[in-house]
Amino acid sequence: MIKVGVFFGGKSVEHEVSVITMHQAIDSLNPEKYEVVPIYIAKDGIMYTGDDLLDLYSFRDMDVLLKRCYKVAVVKTENEVQVVRCPATLFGKNVINTIDVAFPIVHGTNCEDGTLAGFLNLLDLPYVGPDIMGSSIGMDKIMQKKVLRGSGLPVVDFVDFYAMDYIKDEEKILKEIEEKLEYPVIVKPGNLGSSVGIKKADNKAELEEAIDFAMEFADRVIIEQAVTDLKEINCAVIGNLSDSETSICEEPIFTDEILSYADKYIGDGKTKGGTIGGEKAGAVKTAGMKSGGKTSGSSDGNFTNKKIPADISKEKSEEIQELTKAAFKTLGCSGFSRVDFLMDNKTGKVYINEINTIPGALSFYLWEASGKSFEEKLDQAIDIALKRYRERQSLTFSYDQNILAMQGGVKGSKK
Repeated sequence: MIKVGVFFGGKSVEHEVSVITMHQAIDSLNPEKYEVVPIYIAKDGIMYTGDDLLDLYSFRDMDVLLKRCYKVAVVKTENEVQVVRCPATLFGKNVINTIDVAFPIVHGTNCEDGTLAGFLNLLDLPYVGPDIMGSSIGMDKIMQKKVLRGSGLPVVDFVDFYAMDYIKDEEKILKEIEEKLEYPVIVKPGNLGSSVGIKKADNKAELEEAIDFAMEFADRVIIEQAVTDLKEINCAVIGNLSDSETSICEEPIFTDEILSYADKYIGDGKTKGGTIGGEKAGAVKTAGMKSGGKTSGSSDGNFTNKKIPADISKEKSEEIQELTKAAFKTLGCSGFSRVDFLMDNKTGKVYINEINTIPGALSFYLWEASGKSFEEKLDQAIDIALKRYRERQSLTFSYDQNILAMQGGVKGSKK
């Protein structure tokens, strides 16, 4: 049996969303093939494990939950990666479990941005999802657009800047924005997901207000040209650099010009599990899991209505699917991703909005609507991770020679 270390939570504003996604995923992992080893990263960065973490209801009372779990560290030994008590105990068992492959199910900064991928690389542990570069670029809205544009892929016009530069010379940057873009514009933090910190601006006063708001969440800001007659289209993808496949396309239906955090995780004015603390938290475990490819209240760990498949032509759908593969490969991604598009209804022009390298609920509903089981896709993602690990093992990262022990010492060193 393969021991899958599922890492979730994290120091991110999308912490609770990660908890939801994790539970949706483990419900579809084959228990005869995989043993789930939950590694919960609390908001203070401390790691925990324990069977209670596998029950979404337990997250309603965090104090009780964490008291029933073990504080742990994940460490590498000569032969395996172990989950050990931290701090160690003088009596009893300190090695709680081992991990064969990691499955990061995290969202947002300090997790999805390459932080966790780097940690797993140091452990020399195979893991699902993009490597450090793919993770960091995928999370960085500004760098992502620059890479996509530099590769000839379609993105809207934009202006980006550091918050410190804006504070030093606000009028200079506002002038640059108004020279390069036309109102309305969309203002976003440079490295957040789930619509956090995003506002639309129709004039200079609203622009200044939106920039101040975005700077509460990040030290860089991106201003994008808004598509006024907009249709949003999303497409999921799974694979690696050499081979990938896409799902059918979806069309989110939202309540305002911008799909807000509330649109994504709260429906009908009532919390449906996004904050875990409510009485309905457990509903998330099954809600949306049986969408059947039709317009419903289900989504990627959220409860936004959608049209599946999207209301677009076959030719436009195929164009978006090809652009999805191109973006996935260009950004060096692996495992599950979802690419979000902006489509101008007047011109039919399609723009890549962003890639989600670990999408909410891993976009299970798009795969099931494409006639493929979520269990099958999870198997495929783990197989991709193990294959990449084997390929990585054939590369040279260090030499056996110790130049510090060579006769004559190190060239240029002081004696």
